[in-house]
Amino acid sequence: MKSKNQEIIDVFNYRYACKKFDKNRKVSDEDFNTIMESARLSPSSFGLEPWKFLLLKNEKMKEDFKEFAWGAINSINGASHIVIVLARKGVTADSKHMEHMLEDVKKVPEEMKAVIKEKFGGFQEKHFKLLESERSLFDWASKQTYIVLGNMMTTAAYLGIDSCAIEGFEREAAEKYLSDRGILDLNEYGLSYMVSFGYRDEEQPVKTRQNLSEVFEIIE
Repeated sequence: MKSKNQEIIDVFNYRYACKKFDKNRKVSDEDFNTIMESARLSPSSFGLEPWKFLLLKNEKMKEDFKEFAWGAINSINGASHIVIVLARKGVTADSKHMEHMLEDVKKVPEEMKAVIKEKFGGFQEKHFKLLESERSLFDWASKQTYIVLGNMMTTAAYLGIDSCAIEGFEREAAEKYLSDRGILDLNEYGLSYMVSFGYRDEEQPVKTRQNLSEVFEIIE
């Protein structure tokens, strides 16, 4: 019987950026829901969950995406599911999203709200200089969504499902396309990345990585 340690390593060795999917095989609803639950349960800075997920099922829209999302073409041609991941804009200590998370989601007592907001405000303004521009705030939120990406792809690999993270797209064109169709509110969100799920229709390439000794250092 394999140890849990080896099971984990096997999952990471199984995962790769799939470039050719079997269009005849579909991920089950149960498995896809598990992948999305791993996304929902992912950690984020201050637990603020600055993200939203769009499942792209419309076939006409998939074809349209090929015009400005060259990195998604292989996935569009065969992947079972394509998810567009959005990062929330303008998350600050005084934002509506902060209030929503503290009051509606976390049920934080009233006397603690000010404490958390002050701490988060100091983190943004003094420590990470995130309040200097809207782009800085968006980039921070986008970083949080990449935690989700790792969890989704690892969960998929554990279930024997392949995936491909997609950054190969013209962001402004993709955002305009979604905005023009009333799908994306550009005042609230920006496009962070896309990720596809399905089953490989190709041989997995040899996995190459730097040696651990090159990227890991112990500070005594």
